Amino acid sequence: MALVYRPTMQLSGMLFSLLGWVLSCLTTYLPQWKNLNLELNELEIWTMGLWQACVVQEEGGMQCKDFDSFLALPPELRISRILMFFSNGSGLLGILLSGFGLDCLKIGERQQEQKKRLLLCGGMLLWISGITTIVPVSWVAHSTVQEFWDENIPDIVPRWDFGEALFVGWLAGFFLILGGSLLNCTICSTEVHPSLGHYAVAEQQDQCQHLETETRP
Repeated sequence: MALVYRPTMQLSGMLFSLLGWVLSCLTTYLPQWKNLNLELNELEIWTMGLWQACVVQEEGGMQCKDFDSFLALPPELRISRILMFFSNGSGLLGILLSGFGLDCLKIGERQQEQKKRLLLCGGMLLWISGITTIVPVSWVAHSTVQEFWDENIPDIVPRWDFGEALFVGWLAGFFLILGGSLLNCTICSTEVHPSLGHYAVAEQQDQCQHLETETRP
């Protein structure tokens, strides 16, 4: 399949991947994975992330406290830490490998097969990064929904709700998978160089002129 805009697709894939990786790193350190509004004191909002719990007061700003022990965390938060670290590392490695495989990079112009392999490896790592971002975010969201609708918990007990970091994480995973898909799609395409296009047009014009000369009486 001939694709004239192959470099454009590669640059778009890199931009989406870079944006997804930045959002993934931001999701890892945001303390708003869960939000809790207290009905007794509506001026306070409690938030919980992978590293700390915070309370937001209307007058006093935000005060945060780091978790004392990794083992004391709920299972979904412990696994989410590991997966988010893996996502950030694989995303960064995928971006670097894909960058060396871009057509606009003049390094290794004569080694097209190696550049395709770099693009393929980079795209696969970006897919893995996107999946390992979506999985922990979705897991925390699922456990939050289960706790929210748990009938064994009395109604007077405050319930945790979705935090802003979950939506940022879903968006990050989508961008990483989209960027990796665009980069991998360009591997199966052939770039049409302008010089080859001009040569083909000139050859076609010569053939037409030759046919006209032969058909004249």
